[in-house]
Amino acid sequence: MSAKEQELDSCQVAILIPCYNEGLTISKVVCDFLAVLPKAQVYVFDNNSQDNSVELVEKLQKEHSLGKQIHLYHERRQGKGNVVRSMFRQVEADVYLMVDGDCTYDPTVAPELIKKVVCEKYDMVIGDRLSSTYFQENKRPFHNFGNVLVRKLVNMFFNRSKKAEKITDIMTGYRAMSRSFVKTMPVLSKGFEIETEMTIHALEHNFLVAAIPINYQDRPEGSSSKLRTYYDGAKVVSLIFKLLSEVKPLLFFGTLSLMLFILACLFLAPVLYEYFATSYVSKVPTFIASVVFLMLSTFSFFTGVILQILHNNHRRMFELMCNYHFHELPSERRYKS
Repeated sequence: MSAKEQELDSCQVAILIPCYNEGLTISKVVCDFLAVLPKAQVYVFDNNSQDNSVELVEKLQKEHSLGKQIHLYHERRQGKGNVVRSMFRQVEADVYLMVDGDCTYDPTVAPELIKKVVCEKYDMVIGDRLSSTYFQENKRPFHNFGNVLVRKLVNMFFNRSKKAEKITDIMTGYRAMSRSFVKTMPVLSKGFEIETEMTIHALEHNFLVAAIPINYQDRPEGSSSKLRTYYDGAKVVSLIFKLLSEVKPLLFFGTLSLMLFILACLFLAPVLYEYFATSYVSKVPTFIASVVFLMLSTFSFFTGVILQILHNNHRRMFELMCNYHFHELPSERRYKS
C-alpha cells in the first residue's frame, strides 16, 4: 500500500447530513453513503423535523450493522446555515463530506471527492451538478436560472482564477472539505445562502477548490424542496452584494463613487454651460445637487479606501490564524514533501 493510500485509509471521515422533514429519503441516504464509506462516521443534524425523520435515524442506530457509526444531533435554530454552523463546531474529523438528505446526490462519487481532499490537498471539492444532469432532472425553471445567475455573479466578482478554473456550481449541497477549511469558516448565514457563503469564503481566502461533475436526480415523488424559490433566491443575491461590500470594499464603494461622480457631472454640465455663456447661474438647485453628489462621491471613494485597508489587515490576521491552525495539526496530517 502506497503512502497516499495509507493516509487515505487512516483519515477520519465525517459525513454531515442536514435533515428537515426528509422521512422519505433519510434512511436511504445514510445507508447508501455508509455502503461506499464503511469506515466513516455519519452525523445527522435534525432541524425540527415534523415527520418521522428522527425515528428513522434512531431505528438505523439500533438495527443497522454500522449503527454505532450513526450519530443524531438536534439543532433548534431553524435554517440550514444554523445547522451547518453547529456541524462545523461540534464534529471533529480529518475530512468532512456534506450532503443533503434528499437523495438527489450520487453516493458513489463520495470516495473520489474525499480522495482529492486527502491525497491532493484540496480544501474544498464540490459535486458539480450543473455540468451534468441538473438541468434535465430539475423541474423548477427558476431554480435553473438562479443557479446560473449566482454562478456568473460569484465568478465575476470573487474568482481571480483563469477562465478554465471558474467555479461551476456555487450552490451545490454536496462537497468534501478539509479540516482547515471547516475550522476556519465563520458561518454567518442562517438559511440556504450558506453554500454561496462557503464558496465565496473559499475563493476570497485562496483555499484550493476543485469540482467533480456528478449525476443529479430530482427528489423522489412525495418529497418536496424546502427552498423558497423567490425569497431564498433574493437572499442569495443580496448576500453576494453584501459580501462584495465586505471583502472588496474598494471595488464596491469605488463603483458607487464613480456612479455618483457621473450624476454630479450630469447635473453640473448645464450649470457650467450657462455660466460660461452668460456669467450667471440661474439653476441654483441644480448646482447644489451637483455639489451634493460630488461630496457623496468623494466620501464613498475614501470609505472604500479605508475599508480596503482594514480588510487587508483582516486577511493578514486570517492567514496567521491558518498558519497557527496548520502548526497544531498532527504531523501525519500535514503536507508531505
